[in-house]
Amino acid sequence: MHKPQDKNKKVRIGITHGDFNGVSYELIIKSLSDNRMLEMFTPVIYGSAKIAGYFKKMLNAKELNLNIIKNGEKLQHKRTNLISIHDKEEKVEPGKSTQIAGELAFKSLEKAVEGIKNQQYDVMVTAPINKKNIQSDQFDFPGHTEYLAKKFDTEDYLMLMVCENLRLGVITGHMPLQEVSSRLTTELIMRKVRIMHDSLIKDFGIRKPKIALLALNPHAGDDGLLGKEESEIIIPAIKQAAEEDIIAFGPYPADGFVGSRSYKNFDGVLAMYHDQGMIAFKSLAFDSGVNFTAGLPIIRTSPAHGTAYDLAGKNIASTESFHKAIYLGIDIYNNRKMHEQITKNPLQKAEIENGNGEDETLVDTEE
Repeated sequence: MHKPQDKNKKVRIGITHGDFNGVSYELIIKSLSDNRMLEMFTPVIYGSAKIAGYFKKMLNAKELNLNIIKNGEKLQHKRTNLISIHDKEEKVEPGKSTQIAGELAFKSLEKAVEGIKNQQYDVMVTAPINKKNIQSDQFDFPGHTEYLAKKFDTEDYLMLMVCENLRLGVITGHMPLQEVSSRLTTELIMRKVRIMHDSLIKDFGIRKPKIALLALNPHAGDDGLLGKEESEIIIPAIKQAAEEDIIAFGPYPADGFVGSRSYKNFDGVLAMYHDQGMIAFKSLAFDSGVNFTAGLPIIRTSPAHGTAYDLAGKNIASTESFHKAIYLGIDIYNNRKMHEQITKNPLQKAEIENGNGEDETLVDTEE
């Protein structure tokens, strides 16, 4: 799927450096030291040349050659580009949360947002941040997702966790568990259902996606004995989805649904609250999962793990999730291009909608 491309067609991947005291630079450097990666895309790191140099030396990454530039207008397609966001020498303390690491994590993200808005690259991959030390007057958000939604004027978005054919989103995100029931509404569910449905079509190339909704209460409420959210909120949303020609099923008891691997029968799954979805997802795909923000006008992916301070500086962090974040970003970029071409071609669109295409999905868009 990820075949080499002509240099003029290579996807440009912008990479934020996250919290430099975590595993982010290790993931970036180890990944980009493999020259085969440069055949697939052009990397653009938003970071510090001095900090990158520290980790290059620590990791003995002699194969990695950095093209240090001030902006995205002088990219070299056969090398790893680094846009310098900070020229001063800073103390690197692997495994520790420091103020300067938080400040530079935000500066990297801020510059990366400017870069993608100016079309200097195509896909954003964000390395993990510490959600506490990054907080400031400029960053008062629970995480990347909410910040990017604000920067791109997006009210409806969905944190979508992806691993192979498992795509899992959450209806309610970062909030106390005791608030979930009062915040859960049919309207909110429908907003997330629509985002997932549109994303499965546009970003994943699935013609007629099937979506599963998990129940909020144990045993899907047991006919109201254990709660009425299913009958009063979730089922009405499923009926409304059908009226909008969206294929949605449920609500399914979460434990049995995951335990029986019923998710394999669906293109997307929506959990009602954060941990209901995240515990299931990370149990199935802890080392290889990707966080994708559906609903944004840009493409943003991230490895589905945090700063991993306990692994920082030890050269033992797995790059699998980071690799998958890059690959997924490339696939989504290609799928959006294909979707744009199809929507501009009425005959091709009609052929696909009538089921006359060659395959159920449009995932591999390269010739």
